[in-house]
Amino acid sequence: MFVGTQIKPTRQIVSLWFPRLASDRILRARPIDGPFVLTLKENNANRIYCLNKAAEQQGLYRGMPFSDACAFCPSLHSMPADPHADQHFLRTLRRWANRYSPWIGLEGNDGLTLDATGSTHLFGNEATMISDMQQRLAHAGITACFGVGTSRGAAWALAHYSDAPVPDDMQATLAVLPVAALRIDHKTDVALQRLGLRSIGDLIATERGPLARRFGTNLLLRLDQVLGVQPESITPLKDPPHYAVRMTLPEPIGLCADVMAGVERLLSQLCHKLAADGIGARVLVLTLRRVDREAQEVELRLARALHDSARILPLFQRGVDDVDAGFGIDQLRLMATQVETLPVQQISHVSNSGKDQLDDLITRLGARIGLESIQRFLPADSHIPERSFIIAPAAFSKADDAWTMSRPRPLHLFPPEAIAGHTPQPPDHFYWRRMALTIGRRHGPERIAPEWWMADEYWRSGVRDYWRVETRQGRRLWLFFTPQNPAWFVQGEFA
Repeated sequence: MFVGTQIKPTRQIVSLWFPRLASDRILRARPIDGPFVLTLKENNANRIYCLNKAAEQQGLYRGMPFSDACAFCPSLHSMPADPHADQHFLRTLRRWANRYSPWIGLEGNDGLTLDATGSTHLFGNEATMISDMQQRLAHAGITACFGVGTSRGAAWALAHYSDAPVPDDMQATLAVLPVAALRIDHKTDVALQRLGLRSIGDLIATERGPLARRFGTNLLLRLDQVLGVQPESITPLKDPPHYAVRMTLPEPIGLCADVMAGVERLLSQLCHKLAADGIGARVLVLTLRRVDREAQEVELRLARALHDSARILPLFQRGVDDVDAGFGIDQLRLMATQVETLPVQQISHVSNSGKDQLDDLITRLGARIGLESIQRFLPADSHIPERSFIIAPAAFSKADDAWTMSRPRPLHLFPPEAIAGHTPQPPDHFYWRRMALTIGRRHGPERIAPEWWMADEYWRSGVRDYWRVETRQGRRLWLFFTPQNPAWFVQGEFA
């Protein structure tokens, strides 16, 4: 027995490789019988990005032109790939893998690496833990390959190139694996095979000096990482902050006033967390669990990101009034499902209640007709009347005071409507929309030239001379005259 001596445990690294991550993500939600591929446009060509096992059995492969794949397999099903959604799904799998180890990092775009040192005994041994992983992933419809090694490189090599995830003799198993298992580029792999160095064992038996001079130090670094001579760290990802609070009641409640009192307490806690991180909630979901285990949700979409509980609380009233409490509610859960970083603002005594009230009004109206239905005008960089503004949802845009128009514009714009008249001065009398109108006052002209680089059928006739006229019948119209083709038109009406 050695007193004061610690024996450092051997590292146990687990590598998970998901060769069909993208296709498995789609097929879990939409089962498809037969060959299926995901396509992605690369270098102006549509190619196979990921495919299922049935497609591989038809002779298809990654990177194959999609047109060739359709010729080989007429019954092929396809969808466009979404790499961003695939990465989100991989991060979801990383959270799932926390049940096996707290130290997990991403391995490229289709794999995970776990440092399971000190964790495998909780499942019996490495083989039992891998078997549990395999069963759970297979039940979820996800194809996975596994590898357990004493280094990150060894685990990756076993997961990608070995049928034995937990080999009895690690050194012997690694020695027979191809050199591509060292995570080297394709060019180096081909060059080594041409020299007759086809396995890791062949590289181990070769002098290191000539290899370094021929292929650089990266090849030897990868070899040492697989053998465990050169340490390789695993960088775990930090879980994103989870903004949710919950309250379990000793006795069920059913009155709206009681529910709102519980929501007030939850909002105070949640907004305190949000304010500490400089975050504002954009979408809040209140889940009310009844005593019969049924749950009802109240979703609140805010026009602006907020962490002010006093402003948010009254906005929940309408949704809570519509809840069917049944025999009572025994649990409340409030979660911010969408958050945004709030800009740093200087503390000021100036009240901003007008803007706050407008945002709250947009939120209330949006709860009834949808936030996208409430829109505002924003200035655009064009002197053409029809292109001088854009329409955007008020909840997802900010009011812009940068209107550069020095002359008034009508509130209502419509396609030009012809009226009688051929002289440069506005006609004293004219008919418009079956109304006989007489001009009392006129202001103008304002000449506007077309933007020659834009194709617009209404502006192909050339310049326009605009006039603001006030009719004796009370109409305030916007007229224009086209000198190159003498004619008068009405295009807008002032309020």
